Amino acid sequence: MNETKTSEFFDSYAEDFNEIYGNENTFINNLINRIFRKSMMIRFKKTIKGCKPIKGKTVIDIGCGPGLYSIILAKRGAGKVLGVDFAENMIKIAKNKAKKEGVTSNTSFVEADFFDYEIKRRYDYAVVMGLMDYIEKQEEFVDKVLSNINKKAFFSFPVKKGFLAWQRKLRYKKRCDLYLYTEKDIKELFNNFDFESIEIEKISRDYFVTVKK
Repeated sequence: MNETKTSEFFDSYAEDFNEIYGNENTFINNLINRIFRKSMMIRFKKTIKGCKPIKGKTVIDIGCGPGLYSIILAKRGAGKVLGVDFAENMIKIAKNKAKKEGVTSNTSFVEADFFDYEIKRRYDYAVVMGLMDYIEKQEEFVDKVLSNINKKAFFSFPVKKGFLAWQRKLRYKKRCDLYLYTEKDIKELFNNFDFESIEIEKISRDYFVTVKK
């Protein structure tokens, strides 16, 4: 992964990306959400539901972006949520949203590359949404995630085939590196690790993966 190129892209994209989760409830926006953002909505709902019980639990949100998952989980009673993202502007947005929502006491956001960041504790849950699209060293990344959780990790992996995959390849060709997956790719990746169970679900343009330790 060209980390500088990817980071610069998401810095410049931060405001637009944030708007995905804060659109007005109009016919056009709802239509766009149903067609192009369906996976985002489904994986959000499945992750929040999967992080139960959440009261007093700890969460690491890797590639947290504008902090949507982190802030919702904090509002629902998480004891501590750490958001990590290497895009400076994403972290700024997340911190501002946390302040606005009154959850600064149980959230913190760090601008860092997860590969380089020193994790000082184990977390109950890990959230890895919309990030495996940009990770070149997938095995090394997944190993670090699973080595630092107690209960569950939730991942999204973009589907390799189909119209949405094709149009994403075109859009991202000159922006940053993009990695897409088949179900076989995912199974082979996780075969290298020990865990209690894994569930791989196809949700529109993504695979939603739940790993239970």
